[in-house]
Amino acid sequence: MAESGRPLSPLPFHLVTLTHPTWGAALACAKHLPEDALPELRLDLFPEAHPEALVAALGGRCLVTCRRQSEGGRWPDADDAGRVAHLLRTLKARPAWVDLEWELPVPASLQAARPDVQVLRSVHVAPGVFDLERRLAALPDGDAFKWVGWAGRLGDSGRLRPALAWAREHGIAFSAFLMGPKGLVSRALQRAWGGAFTYAAPDDGPAAAPGQLPLATLRAWRCEHLHRGHGLCGVIGDPVLHSRGPAFHNPRFQQAGKDLVYIPLLCGDADEAVEALEALGILGLSITAPLKLSLPQALGLKGPLNTLWRRASGQPWRGANTDAEALGQSLSKLAPGPVLLLGGGGVGRTSREVLEAAGRPVLQVSRQAPTTSATVAAFAPVGVVQATSLGMAPEDPPPFPDLLQATLPSARWALEWIYKEDTAFVTWARKAGLDLVSGAALFEAQAEGQSRRFIEGCGGPS
Repeated sequence: MAESGRPLSPLPFHLVTLTHPTWGAALACAKHLPEDALPELRLDLFPEAHPEALVAALGGRCLVTCRRQSEGGRWPDADDAGRVAHLLRTLKARPAWVDLEWELPVPASLQAARPDVQVLRSVHVAPGVFDLERRLAALPDGDAFKWVGWAGRLGDSGRLRPALAWAREHGIAFSAFLMGPKGLVSRALQRAWGGAFTYAAPDDGPAAAPGQLPLATLRAWRCEHLHRGHGLCGVIGDPVLHSRGPAFHNPRFQQAGKDLVYIPLLCGDADEAVEALEALGILGLSITAPLKLSLPQALGLKGPLNTLWRRASGQPWRGANTDAEALGQSLSKLAPGPVLLLGGGGVGRTSREVLEAAGRPVLQVSRQAPTTSATVAAFAPVGVVQATSLGMAPEDPPPFPDLLQATLPSARWALEWIYKEDTAFVTWARKAGLDLVSGAALFEAQAEGQSRRFIEGCGGPS
């Protein structure tokens, strides 16, 4: 209990940075946050407002920060004295927490406000720097501590785990995470690895830093409740941050009572991915482009595969191609006959194998193996399978439009692998009046097979 009689404010797991374009929107968001989410008031984002008034409007329930430009903020580095003075003006309103940089001494006015006002010590290090051991060996005066680096490779987050575990064992309120899309895993698994808190973007505002996740996402993944026994699964490839996989698999893990969490893992290089498998202790993977061939091969498995799983770190990998399973199920319901296959990558290869196994003649076209409209017309395809990457971006055109036009006299159905709802290919197929198997339908079918394997084959028994 503080001398004033107000109980000390524990630092909750979720710190939600108020990044809204107006203070009115930020205040409305803060007032609706639950008890386990503390608003972070970034004074550098509202430079014209009086800092004491901002804290007073929040009733003191906030973490006050004023971030330098070199650390992702907006306050000029050259005016550090002015920045600290601006920060200290909030003390009259008694914020619950104040963020003070690691290397700075605690100002007398802040020291006098303690313990009513608690101090979070923070440090942002340069890319490639991992000095956690040294930092933990010489903690500055503070009540909680934050270390922030940058993820250059997907497996870099694994380097945080020993320090986070040590801090938890010694009762230190400590958080360490990496910025950037490849550092997303360090934010999501912060609790499982021993961290005391993590930062979230507001659900109605932008992220304050690269890789920061919305509060609703952290809640949906139950990140606050993860423990050291949780296993990591995810979708790996580039791009993956748009993936529907987490929304599909995490509820199924939770319903099965399985201690697994599924997140996007951004990586386009097989060697980097193999390194990350061990650094992060990954147990299950959905593999997407460009790794469906190269990653299984790097692990000594025959590809293309879109699913990998193992019981525990160090144990052998098992693999499957649930894309092939989903395609086979869909083909059984479509009119028989020859098929025009667009695309020559891993999905194209899988598609061809399934089509040929079903006894369907295939004309496969890619940028490396083009053909003519006359050839397509003479082939008279009944179906068209779209297995290129076109459609990932909203502005992508349909693939091979001249060849699509040549299919119209004979085509009866179309199948799209990209699982965005309205690709240019889907628009063409609907306009042509073809029976359509959407990417979303294929995703659901193949993801169901993946979830079953993860639940049965990753980690200990349910």
